Amino acid sequence: MHLDPLAIFTAFGLIFLAELPDKTMFASLAMGTRMKPLYVWFGTSSAFIVHVAIAVGAGSLIGLLPGWLVKVVSASLFAFGAFMLLRAGGGDDEEEGGTRTVTGFWPVYSTAFMAVFISEWGDLTQITTANLAASNGTWSTAIGSAAALMSVSALALLAGQFIAKRVPLKTVQRIGGICMLGLAVWTVAEIFVG
Repeated sequence: MHLDPLAIFTAFGLIFLAELPDKTMFASLAMGTRMKPLYVWFGTSSAFIVHVAIAVGAGSLIGLLPGWLVKVVSASLFAFGAFMLLRAGGGDDEEEGGTRTVTGFWPVYSTAFMAVFISEWGDLTQITTANLAASNGTWSTAIGSAAALMSVSALALLAGQFIAKRVPLKTVQRIGGICMLGLAVWTVAEIFVG
């Protein structure tokens, strides 16, 4: 198992920025207001780890393709991610329906797990994780991506209201989109240079 610190930090940074304005952050924030935040975090983190494993597995399969084809697929996925982030509106005022409070570890854990597990299928962060795993290494990408997703969930639970009031989500989306667009251009350039 080879760990590349640059690949870990790259995965962390991209996934963190992509997940910040995502519906999952708002779902975590909403669940944290009605349920014990630590239990919610365990549930969301478990779901994120499952999704990272699935995405990294898909990325490993992509990595078996010829190098130039992997770069074309990677550049396309980065460009798609940039498009999704840059076109996204700032109106993600997602709220969970109802005001029922869930208590107890297992009910809270399973509610949080299922909310994230279902909502993250085919999500931008899952696609980005698969893309990074194909080009930057499986374990490094898995560690960076899982840490970023778990950090965003913790951030939403601990300081989500502070962020929502002071940092415009459109700004976060634009920064993430520009980073992804830059990676798409870089990857295309690698096809012709390398």
